Amino acid sequence: MTTGRVAVFSKPNSPMEIREYKVPNPEPGAVIIKVSMCNICGSDLHAWNGGFDLSSAGGKLPTVLGHEMVGKVHSLGEGVNKDSSGKTLQVGDRVVFQYFYNCGKCANCLKGKTVSCYNRTMAMTEDCDQSPHFVGGYGDYFYLKPNHVIFKIPENLEDEIVSGINCATAQLIYGLKRVNLSFGETIVIQGAGGLGIYATAVAKEMGAHQVIVIDGVKERLELVKEFGADEVINMEEYKDSRSRVKAVKELTNGLGADVVVELVGIPQAIDEGLKMLSLSGRYLVVGNITKGAKVEIEPSKLVFGNRSIIGVSTYEPQELKESLDFISRTKDKYPYQKLFGSKFKLEDINYAFELAAERRVTRASIIMTSDE
Repeated sequence: MTTGRVAVFSKPNSPMEIREYKVPNPEPGAVIIKVSMCNICGSDLHAWNGGFDLSSAGGKLPTVLGHEMVGKVHSLGEGVNKDSSGKTLQVGDRVVFQYFYNCGKCANCLKGKTVSCYNRTMAMTEDCDQSPHFVGGYGDYFYLKPNHVIFKIPENLEDEIVSGINCATAQLIYGLKRVNLSFGETIVIQGAGGLGIYATAVAKEMGAHQVIVIDGVKERLELVKEFGADEVINMEEYKDSRSRVKAVKELTNGLGADVVVELVGIPQAIDEGLKMLSLSGRYLVVGNITKGAKVEIEPSKLVFGNRSIIGVSTYEPQELKESLDFISRTKDKYPYQKLFGSKFKLEDINYAFELAAERRVTRASIIMTSDE
């Protein structure tokens, strides 16, 4: 009998507990993943500290957090022998996969809008005391249900580089498509955490003429320059909203940015970001997932300025494949390895979350060390 560990999340603001469960056999169409590593994403932090109510996403407790993961095929359910691009899939293959599942039958799925599937389920939302137990990334295994999207990882990509694509990179590629970021445009990125760093590289590769990044951590701003940021605005120097808006206007010849991306999860950042937009500018909201949080805005600025706001959560299946291709193509251009210098064992997960919450690390990764 094979068993595996998970870090059980029972309630916000409380330590996670390491428990061990029996690894189930995969049902037809399912895949058991042996998780290699799983990063601590902003949404994991928001759930951990109570800012993101998992019940709003249909979640149940206790559960297992973590979704930005990578691993190897441990076992294949009946009928699974190829990945989503048609390549042969075998036990031991390194893979990356969507952490959510679309029904493929609802009104939106039939329109090709699986990102807004009415029957979506995802990691981190199921009771881990019930089989299949391995319902999140912070564990030795992950149960990948039928109707999944999964891709083999090219040999030239290390796990560390790939681990962020099934959330950060794919979501940002999809989001920047949604706001129609075009060649030669100017973009402002609010937040230089993991998402902000990926967003910078993606924006540059999509042809952005000028990428401006805002953050309050000097080390992050230094790192984001290596990922293509043309200008940075340090919140320690520009301490109030008005000064930051003014700085953006000065950097854009008084016009403002064509696109502004919110990646910080703070409602007040939205009003500030809207003020940074040019006429016909587009505002992309990704980080604000706290249910009930509100912010006041002036709607006339949208109407008379022909500006728009677009919210994005997750991505369509093709963005996951595009993310693999993107990372493979740029792995020698950008220092992705610097994003994953902070690695922790599963048993040290609570300490890792504390450091990540205090922004003392750019991107923390939980490494699974148990043997098959």
